[in-house]
Amino acid sequence: MRTGIIGSGTVGKTLASAFTAEGHEVMIGTRDTTKDDLKKFSEENKIALGTFQETAAFGELLVICTKGDAAMNALGMAGAGNLSFKVIIDTTNPIAPKPPENGVLHFTTTLERSLMEDLQQEFPEAKFVKAFNSVGSAAMYKPQFSGIKPSMFICGNDEKAKQITTDILTAF
Repeated sequence: MRTGIIGSGTVGKTLASAFTAEGHEVMIGTRDTTKDDLKKFSEENKIALGTFQETAAFGELLVICTKGDAAMNALGMAGAGNLSFKVIIDTTNPIAPKPPENGVLHFTTTLERSLMEDLQQEFPEAKFVKAFNSVGSAAMYKPQFSGIKPSMFICGNDEKAKQITTDILTAF
C-alpha cells in the first residue's frame, strides 16, 4: 500500500521505516525537502521524500506525525482534496510549545474537545484514527517487552478505518 507520512521528525522517520519494513511503498513529507539529513534518510532507507502536498497525494493511507500544534497547518498544506476519503492515522498529541509548570504540560486544546475532533471538523471527508500517540517512538514498531505484545489504544468514528489501523498494528 502507498503510505504517506506527513512529518519528518523522530516519529515520522520511525514509522516511515516501519511501514517500509512491512512492504509498503512510502513517501515522507516535510516542509523543507532540501534538508540534508532528510535527503540522507530518504536515500539510505529507499523512502521517497516530498512536500506535504505531494505526500498526501501519493498516499492511499496517510499518517500525521507532526507536533500537535502543527498538525492543522500541515494537513492544510497537504490539501483537503488529497485527504478526502483516506484513512489518516493521527499520532499527534496537543502539547503546547511552552514549558511545563510544576511538571504539568500545557495543551492546545480544552477538556471539552480533542485535537482529533478539531482535525475531523476541518477535514470532514477524511477518516481519522488516533493511534501511536500513547507510546514513545521506540515502542511503535516491534517493541520488545519480554515476549509480550502490548496493546495499542485507538479511536475514531469510522469502523472500516479502525479495522485498517488495527490490521496495521497487528503487523507492527
